[in-house]
Amino acid sequence: DRSKELSLELDTGVDINEHSPVVQLNVGGHLFSTALSTLRKHPDSQLAELFSGQPKLRTDAQGRYFIDRDGSHFGAVLQFLRSDQLPADNIQQVYREAVHFNIKPLIKRLEETPQLFGELVGRQQFLSRVPHYKENIEVLIRIARAEAIAARHSTIMICVLRTEEDLGFYDNAVNSLEADKESVVTFGPWKAVPSVQDLLDCVKTDIESKGYKVNIQPHVIEKSFLSRSYNFFYKLVFTWW
Repeated sequence: DRSKELSLELDTGVDINEHSPVVQLNVGGHLFSTALSTLRKHPDSQLAELFSGQPKLRTDAQGRYFIDRDGSHFGAVLQFLRSDQLPADNIQQVYREAVHFNIKPLIKRLEETPQLFGELVGRQQFLSRVPHYKENIEVLIRIARAEAIAARHSTIMICVLRTEEDLGFYDNAVNSLEADKESVVTFGPWKAVPSVQDLLDCVKTDIESKGYKVNIQPHVIEKSFLSRSYNFFYKLVFTWW
């Protein structure tokens, strides 16, 4: 039957023969051999789409199908497709690859691991309830970089308002800073269990994840006889060298 002998042709003229289903891959310089059926295991994934119908991939000089992607964690993706086995480490990195290739069963299984469950269900759900959190992180970095010229450190003042009651004292609190009040970045209030220290840990974690070195210190305001002391303020210190 001639129809059973038909093979899939790439635009380079190289064939994937349905009856010789071993596929040679070059993923960003990392080399893999796998079965065509493995790549097509989840039909709604992008990986299956690349090798279904007429593949859109090109080949390298040795005729391997080339995927222009960092292949460091592609082996873990293949291992899951072959045996449903999850990686023991590099969970975040493998998760990014699973999302890129839209392999939904792998995405779901990884999201259930302790590493991602805590991040997605715990920390990210908390941060979604802190107004303008992501925008504030970008503002902090932008201010720090602007103040880095000919300096070893950049110091930015942040104000953390845990409750609506704290928010009511905001104007008086900022005025108590005097000269430091020009570039204060304010977080909160939020309706969730995590504390001020939890929020500060998140700020430090997310800035350091972008490659910066930061330290957070409480900013102590000297209390005068007639004024109230506020503990809303912290110094975020970037160290450049």
